[in-house]
Amino acid sequence: MTLEKIMNLQNLRKKIDALDAQIIEFLNQRAQITLDIGQHKLKNNTSIYAPAREKQVLERIKTLNKGPMSQEAFEAIYREIMSASLSLEKSLRIAYLGPEATFSHLAALKRFGSMVEYVSCENVAEIFSRVEHSDCDYGVVPIENSIEGVVTHTIDLLVDSELKVCSQILLDVSHHLMTRGAWKGIKEVYSHPQVFGQCRQWLLRNLPQVSLMAVTSTTRAAQMASRKKNTACIASEIAASLYGLKILKKNIQDSAQNITRFLVLSNSDVPPTGKDRTSLVFSIKDKVGALHAMLAPFYKNNINLTKIESRPSKKKAWDYYFFVDIEGHRDDPHVKRALSGLEGMCKFMKILGSYPVLE
Repeated sequence: MTLEKIMNLQNLRKKIDALDAQIIEFLNQRAQITLDIGQHKLKNNTSIYAPAREKQVLERIKTLNKGPMSQEAFEAIYREIMSASLSLEKSLRIAYLGPEATFSHLAALKRFGSMVEYVSCENVAEIFSRVEHSDCDYGVVPIENSIEGVVTHTIDLLVDSELKVCSQILLDVSHHLMTRGAWKGIKEVYSHPQVFGQCRQWLLRNLPQVSLMAVTSTTRAAQMASRKKNTACIASEIAASLYGLKILKKNIQDSAQNITRFLVLSNSDVPPTGKDRTSLVFSIKDKVGALHAMLAPFYKNNINLTKIESRPSKKKAWDYYFFVDIEGHRDDPHVKRALSGLEGMCKFMKILGSYPVLE
């Protein structure tokens, strides 16, 4: 490299150093304002995590970004900036379905970043309990997968809990076959039952004689595969790194569009943002045309239903709950009218929460 090129490179690096100094100064100014906001929230007993504000910030960044950095890069950077801001306002505890490196953990990290405290829970019921008893501030629970459908246990718990849905997380899920040995020695494969469902056809084609061993999480599967000979597991890439496993085959899920939806649970509601979703559950009177009549208030008020799912109530034979997602916030006038009309026709109705559509 010539002297001239070296000098040019040094000058460019000096410019970066000067910009870094400004960035650090501005971030600390932002952090000081965050502390003031945190004090205001605590005085007024307002929720620390504000999904509506989070949405505003991310949308504004998208508008301001003119490149060459991608929007995804800025979102990742601001996720950590906002995570650090949350930790300054209050030491937040987030409950998730553990252990570390499960897809629930990855979903929680996607929403809250790395600067908050995470609490691993053995099952979904424990997540509900920890948030209900204020041991944790928020809980992240799986609700449905694009291949396998709803997580019925989560739905059953939502019916009886007083917690509110304050946000949702959509996570692209990739499943990898991994082991500490070789392909030809595999006799057992460990994973979560839902993961086996999402990789069913691949397993039938490639490992038809292997025993499938269901465990409580993909991380537990990775732990087992790291300890036992002639075993493999299906888990995330981060699990392979944590437990010293070799990835034999990547992306073995049957569908390329494998997305799991998670809900964030809280003890408080969130205000409308202009682009929201409301989740609710109701049961209907047992008569001809009842379900058609229940949907009429949404049609009359021009409200789009994005999901409807039935589930046995477990309280009476042949009695069903219907879980519905609609566009709009519970406080929007047209949504209020529809919900009011629906309530008068229900045996039971409960609004699970209204929350911004961030993805």
